Amino acid sequence: MGDEPALHDLWTDEEGHDVVRLRRWKGTWEKDDPHANFKSDVVGYGLLDPLETVRGMSRNLDLPVGAIARYVLAKWATGGSGGLLELGPVMVHRLWAPVEEAERVGTDEQRLLAYHQLRQMLSWLKLPLDDPSIYPPQAGDEDFDPPQG
Repeated sequence: MGDEPALHDLWTDEEGHDVVRLRRWKGTWEKDDPHANFKSDVVGYGLLDPLETVRGMSRNLDLPVGAIARYVLAKWATGGSGGLLELGPVMVHRLWAPVEEAERVGTDEQRLLAYHQLRQMLSWLKLPLDDPSIYPPQAGDEDFDPPQG
């Protein structure tokens, strides 16, 4: 992980609070590194100053900078499990099946078929978001105004 151990970026202060040092990283990685896209993002986003936005939010919302930073980190870090909860394990397995089959076969033709199958599945899932009127009104819906997105 570069020339500086990760532990130097995290410590506990005298009151027992976690402290994290924000720093830029300009690492290198192998061409076949399975995490190359993420590492590239770390380098790219590292050029920005996230505290510019967090400080502004702190002033405008009257919240501590640390509380907002903790919220942002927690929300991002749990996004994957949040997505799983929203889709549900059954749908995740259904969406993964065409990809798994395409990789098992290993041809571009099969991967293209998987793409089309996934596109159809996602368009079906997205349909009520695009057109909420496809479902007939239900009892108690007369006062419900669906969100517009």
